[in-house]
Amino acid sequence: MFSAVSVYVLTTGTRRRVERTNCCFKSVSIFLGNVTDTMTAMKLSASSQCVKYLMFIFNLLFVITGIILLSIGVTIHAVYYNYNHFLDNKFLSVPSLLIAVGVIIFFIAFFGCCGAVRENYCMLITFTTLLIFIFVLELSGGISGYVLRSQAGEVIKNRMTSTIPKYNESKEIAAFWDLLQDDFKCCGVTNLTDWKAEFKTDDLPMSCCRPETGAIGHTICNSTSPNVYSDGCLYKFQYFIKSHAVQLGGVGLGIAFVQVAGIWFSIYLARSIRNSYETV
Repeated sequence: MFSAVSVYVLTTGTRRRVERTNCCFKSVSIFLGNVTDTMTAMKLSASSQCVKYLMFIFNLLFVITGIILLSIGVTIHAVYYNYNHFLDNKFLSVPSLLIAVGVIIFFIAFFGCCGAVRENYCMLITFTTLLIFIFVLELSGGISGYVLRSQAGEVIKNRMTSTIPKYNESKEIAAFWDLLQDDFKCCGVTNLTDWKAEFKTDDLPMSCCRPETGAIGHTICNSTSPNVYSDGCLYKFQYFIKSHAVQLGGVGLGIAFVQVAGIWFSIYLARSIRNSYETV
């Protein structure tokens, strides 16, 4: 009887010790699992840390590109506006687009910096969406710049030939022609003979001669003046406008492809942040 009770007690005690041991092992297993999960989350954060710093660098470059777009857009818009009587409105629309994009970039960079600092998934997704929108605008502006270059010759020639007959009728047109001929040291569309139909004599606009020596008594300029401009304005002005159109196209396309890096960084960082949240 005593032996049976003893065996029962021993068996019960052993079972309890085994259960306690199993419980301890289970607790350790759960603890190690939690540590492993935490380390995994930390590993994800560490792997995205480099991208976060690259995002800061990109946003700095992003702001610089905005300044470049803004300055080039303003400069070329002012240049085109000075000669807008010889250009279509679409020549002003492309630099205006770059100006708008340059301004928008400053606001978009805010989302990128805040999203990276706070590791905010929603802000980074917003930043990515806006970057794609800006990319499309810059791509459109760049392509439009090259399209304008191909159309510049015909547009300028038509505007010049249509405004010469109005030189003596419109002070505004006369002022634009005088500005053009003074700036480019030229006379007429292809040469000085283009003014014969308008003046009916050998007289020419004063802007066709160098003021200091070309104009006789500073009151008359004609085809016999010693320093009359013999070259026409068409090709000089075409080259000038085309070169600026190429600048618009090159800057627009170049900066657009820089945006691709920013899009990739923001998507990668957003995915890393989301995966970290899901793991934890």
